[in-house]
Amino acid sequence: MVYKICVIGSGYVGLTMAACFASRGMKVVCVDIDKERIEKIKRGEPPIHEPGLKEILANVTSDGTLKTTDDYAEGMEGAGFSFICVGTPSKPDGSIDLSHIISAAEAVGKNLHLASRNHLIVIKSTVVPGTTSRVVAPILESSSGMKVGQDFSLVFNPEFLREGSAVEDIFYPDRIIIGEHDEGSGEKLLNLYKEFYNDHLPPYIITNTVNAELIKYANNAFLATKISFINEIANICQRIPGADVEVVAKGIGLDKRIGPLFLKAGLGYAGPCLPKDLSALIAYAQSLGYEPLILRAVHYMNENQPYQAILLAKNLLGTLKDKRVALLGLTFKPNTDDVRHAISLKLIDRLLEEGAQVVAFDPKGLENAKKFLGNKISYTNSAIECIKDADCCIIVTEWDEFKKLRPEDFMRFMRTPVVIDGRRIYDPREFSGGLVYATIGYCPP
Repeated sequence: MVYKICVIGSGYVGLTMAACFASRGMKVVCVDIDKERIEKIKRGEPPIHEPGLKEILANVTSDGTLKTTDDYAEGMEGAGFSFICVGTPSKPDGSIDLSHIISAAEAVGKNLHLASRNHLIVIKSTVVPGTTSRVVAPILESSSGMKVGQDFSLVFNPEFLREGSAVEDIFYPDRIIIGEHDEGSGEKLLNLYKEFYNDHLPPYIITNTVNAELIKYANNAFLATKISFINEIANICQRIPGADVEVVAKGIGLDKRIGPLFLKAGLGYAGPCLPKDLSALIAYAQSLGYEPLILRAVHYMNENQPYQAILLAKNLLGTLKDKRVALLGLTFKPNTDDVRHAISLKLIDRLLEEGAQVVAFDPKGLENAKKFLGNKISYTNSAIECIKDADCCIIVTEWDEFKKLRPEDFMRFMRTPVVIDGRRIYDPREFSGGLVYATIGYCPP
């Protein structure tokens, strides 16, 4: 059986998922209102940097299994499934902005008569509990004139993709969570996944929409909590001679109740998911009359963690005024070109406030960074060019090419060889020799 799938939205989630579905022989149409993005995809050019995506996209666009359009009618005609993968950004107060979801649901509803019978609508976008059943379902019914559970089905199916590893996460997920709005809708989606994964179907849970929506938020909130916790321990370590958070993290990570993942101390979590999802969960809890003290502490800790790099730099240089500060890394994590909510943006604002001259390099994120920063800072085309004549270098993103730099590189090219290792990519014992070196969570004996 050949499935026809309509994917609404061609961002990290929508495009990667659409390409992966198409790579398994399914007919996929990706709908997006951004015409420039559509044209890029038609040429087999991914508008985002995601390892492995370019090769898959080239194949599925050339053989016609993946098509793109800005026309909902074209995307939904004869389709058995519609996946809504649009953004749910934060409002100024931290609560969720559902405007994109509402627009997509209205458009899907208006074109639902073109889809196949028993059409299944899948919400992939992250939404607060109650959204699928109490917001999306009524919109779909009013715009289509049809009844959910009778004329079409609806589920919430959260994504757990990591930027930089999204292709791998689609092909080899830890689990599948399906929240069904109407009885039997979960099984319909599960059958599609059985076709996609064949004999390698991952563990799955079919529950109601509220539980599935909350699983997504609880998942990200827990990861954010682990990161903020180990950063708290790291900040304590910095004040104890001989303490090393890497050793502490390894020791507690061997406890099977804790585990080693997300215990990497640094400048905090960032990007388009964890910060906004934590803020949305806090705002949602407060709307219920509950004050989420742990979540608020996690948020507060993370908001201030990037400035540990500034503190270390000022302790070593005395002042940052008129100092040339080199930032290695602008994206929120390696293997992506995404700078949304990146730590680098916070650091740059504070460095400029301190009167520093900022120069930066990133292997993939320069163009996107310029959209946020303009000419507020200087940009270079290599790590060596970035650190040349600098008074201080801060490692912001743990790109592999930065790990190849040696102490002699910094000593040779920097005016004042002061290195702040914000991501702990170097061995303190090696780097504390010929240059001035400080890192998160480490205090020399």
